[in-house]
This record gives sequence, C-alpha cells and structure tokens, in this order.
Amino acid sequence: MKKMGSWQRWLLAATVLLISSVCLAQEKGAAQDWYAIDSLNTGLTQTPGSVSLRTPRESMRSFRDLTNKGDFESAAHILNLADLTPAEQRGRGAERAQQLSEIFQRGKSIRISRLSGRQDAAIEDPTGESPHAGEPRRDIELASLEANGDTYDIRLGRYQVGNEEPIWLIMPESVAAIPPLYQEYGPRAFERHIPESLKNSFGLLRIWEWIAIPLVLLGVALIGKGVYRLIEVVTRWLPSGSPSIFAKQIRGPMALIVMSLLTQALLDYVVSFSAAATITLRVVLIAILAWGTGTVALRLVDTMMLKMTRRLAGQIDDSKPQDDRKLLTTLYAVRRIIILIMVTAVTIYVLGQIQLFETLGLSILASASVLAVLVGVAGQAVLGNILSSFQLSLAKPIRVGDLVMFEGQWCYVEGIFYTHIRLRLWNERRLIVPVTYFASKAFENLSSKSTKEYRSLVLTLHLSADIAVLREKFIEFAKAEDNVIEHHKLLCCVTDQTGPAQTVTCYLMTVDPLSGWAAEVSVREKLLAFIRDNHPEWWPREIVVISHRDIARGHATNDAAELDP
Repeated sequence: MKKMGSWQRWLLAATVLLISSVCLAQEKGAAQDWYAIDSLNTGLTQTPGSVSLRTPRESMRSFRDLTNKGDFESAAHILNLADLTPAEQRGRGAERAQQLSEIFQRGKSIRISRLSGRQDAAIEDPTGESPHAGEPRRDIELASLEANGDTYDIRLGRYQVGNEEPIWLIMPESVAAIPPLYQEYGPRAFERHIPESLKNSFGLLRIWEWIAIPLVLLGVALIGKGVYRLIEVVTRWLPSGSPSIFAKQIRGPMALIVMSLLTQALLDYVVSFSAAATITLRVVLIAILAWGTGTVALRLVDTMMLKMTRRLAGQIDDSKPQDDRKLLTTLYAVRRIIILIMVTAVTIYVLGQIQLFETLGLSILASASVLAVLVGVAGQAVLGNILSSFQLSLAKPIRVGDLVMFEGQWCYVEGIFYTHIRLRLWNERRLIVPVTYFASKAFENLSSKSTKEYRSLVLTLHLSADIAVLREKFIEFAKAEDNVIEHHKLLCCVTDQTGPAQTVTCYLMTVDPLSGWAAEVSVREKLLAFIRDNHPEWWPREIVVISHRDIARGHATNDAAELDP
C-alpha cells in the first residue's frame, strides 16, 4: 500500500475541516430556531396534559379554551414567567393569565386561525413574493397596544428546556407589560356589580354588552338632541345676521361633536366593551369627530364669505364693479381649495388615528394600477367637474355676478362650485348646470368687458309712414329713459321694404342688458301709442292696387272717384 503524499494529507485535512465547519454551522443555525433555557416556571404545578404548545396556533387556542373555562392556573403555564420568582409565579401566574385574557377581549382580538400552524412558524407564501418565505421564526407578534403613551408588544416565543420538544409561550417581556395594559384595557369598576351569568359570551359580544351598548347609544343620542335644541334656543337670542346664521348652521355638527366626545369619555373612564365593539365604536367616533369639526370650520368660512359678499357686492348681479365680481369669484375658488385641504386633512387624521396606514399603504401600492383604473372610470365625471371648476376659477371666462346668455336664456352666475354652477334666471328661477357641460357649451358673457349693450327695436309700418316724424319721436322718447346713454348713438332708419310695408329699426345704447331690455320695451310702447293716436294710417294693411299713382302719391280715394262711372 502506497503511502499518502504530503499534498494528499493536506487535502484530506482541509476536507475534514470544511465538513466540520458546515456541520457546526448547521447545528448553530438549528439552535437559533428557538430560545434554549434551563428551566421553565418552576413555581407552577406540572403542565396539564390537555395543553398543547407545539405551534403558535395550538398555544393560543389552549390559552383561549382555558381562560374561557376560568382555569387560569392552567392558562398560566402558557406564560413564560421567568422574570418572577417561584413564589411570585405561584401567587401571580393565574392573575397574569386572567389579566391577559381581559386585554385580549377588550384591547385586541386575536384571530387564532391566522396564526401559524407550523412548529417553526415559518412564513408560507406560495406566490414567492415574501423575501422571508420558508425561514423559521423563534418569536412572532400577537398584538401591539398603547397604554399611557407607550407602546407594548405581546409576543409568542419558542423555547426549549433541555432536550425536550420546543414549545410556544408568551415571552417574559410581554408578561411584564400585562399590568399597564390591564390598567388601560381592563374592566371598569362598575363591571364588578354585573352578575356572572351576564358575562358569558353571546356571539361577538357578552350578554351584558348587548344590553348596555344600545342603552349607552340611546343616552348619548338624547344628550345630542339636547345640545341641538340648546343651540337652537341660543340662535333666537343672537342678533340677526352672520352670528345667527352661523349658529343655525352648526347645530347638527356640534351635537355630533358633543356625542362623540361624550362616548369617547365613557369608553375611557366608565365602561369597557369587548375589542370588536370598542374598535368599531372608536373608528366611528373618530370619523364623526373629524367630520363635525371640519363641517363647523367650513360653515365658519361660508359665513365669513356671506358677510364679505353682502358688504362688498350686495346683490349678486353685474351692476357692481368688475373688481367686486372678480373678488367674489376668487372667494368661491378659495372656498373650494379650503374644502379640498380640509377633506385631505380629515382623511389623513382618521387613517392615522385608526392606524390603517400600515395595511392600507401596502395594499394601495400593490394594487395602484387597479385603483387608478377604478378611480378613472368611476370618478371620471366628478374629477372632470372638479378640474373644470378650477379651470373656470383661474381663467375667469365668467365671474360670480356676470350676466350670461346660456342656451338662449339670460341668467346671472350666482356660484361656481366643485361639480356645478348655479345660475339665476331672469324670472328668479335657479338653473343648476354641471361644470363640464357649461364649459363645453358656447355662452355669451354680457358682462365680460362692459355691461353696456346696443339694443334695437323693430317696427313694421305702411309705406306711407313719415320716417322723419317717427325718428324725431324716437329720439325724444329714448332721451327720456334713464337707462339710455350715449344719445349721439341714437339711430332710426328704414332697414327693409316689401310691397305693402316697410321695416323701421331704432337703435339705442343702454347701461346693461337687463335695463336695456326694459328701456327697449318702454320706447316701443310709446312709439306704438303715438302711431295709434296720431297716425293710424301708418299701420300695415292689405290693399288692392288700382294704379301705381295710388301708392306713390297716397290719393287712393280721388283716383277711385275718377274711375267711378
């Protein structure tokens, strides 16, 4: 047998060293899958045989079943009481288990079905999107709760005592957090007087909660109604004007704010419901409080705008200076910006208070394309109106108070809102037009540069009418009208002629379209009255032409007499 060479011996040694290192690394990695401890809960009695602690799901299921039966001494074996002495473990173990059960019921409801059913608690992700899929874990988070401004985590850890099989227990750090959390989420003093029979669970809630929650909501609703009536009475004492208008508009929001604050105080200091009811109530209360506060602020802005409108412009029409109408339009634009900012702020506040950013943020980012399509399709009309509204406010083709001719109707622009424009018709009716529809149609702004308008009235008279006399009377009547200006532009002339009649058109300049219409009809009535009383022969009529001389000279009676045999 040949002796091994030196290089062969070095190669063999390197191979043995490499294999040993790999085995050591694997053993070390395996040891990191749990926390190795020498002893566990030595102050407690022996662990009941019915308790299964191999997986996180089994541990929490055992804890739930034991606490529901009131066997808190057995439930204490699911807590790692390493921070307590053996004597303290015997005296406080069952108490800590009971307190943790109350915390889970009121502070954070644990969905056991979502916990891992694997002994190593490895993340199972068939899609392969999780970077930690398949990696063993030696501790997992059950809940994260706040108390007195601090955040506490309730975690499960995997422990191995000697060579025994690893088990999942509530970690010592979490056990130490039970007293402050119990002080925050534990039952209130009045619950001690509730009969034990009413503390049994019935569905999602306990029996006494099904009775107490409607009574609490009814009492809060009555208080809210009282606040509403109180503000209504106070409104009658306030002077008329902006104070009374503002107080009348905030009756409902203020009642909701008081109801929300009162219910919140009851949940914090008087009564403590189960986690499902408490979380639902707190989310609703936060949303109501934010909405009510935002509404009150918006009503304050509206009242200030109304006061400024009445002081600066008075009646909304085009009789006011152009600068005042621009100011009103800018105020409406500012109102829309304030609403947008308030809605965004309230939404961020509500989401932040109910701590949805962690879950919603990832979902929104993961499905951004789907959300974009849904928003684009479902909200196309609303978004289009909002963008068109801002476009009108910035470009100002119309202003609040302008007189416009829209689809054949005279109307004043009373308001430019997010989704619609409110128009006041000449007969005091209101026309509500979507912003996109208004912006896509041609309209005539009669107040764009100047409110002056050159108007005309048309008369159809007989060919024998004396235009010089009629022109003289028209100028006389037009100058007598207060709304007719620039008298040097008054004009009366024949604009058309047919066989039996001629068309006479009179032109006059007026201060604004609506006043011009009134001046036009007034002058027309006076001219018709003058013709009726002084020259009725000027009315157009059907005639039989006997000779052209009859038409040219107007002697129809004499010519007829000469032809009469």
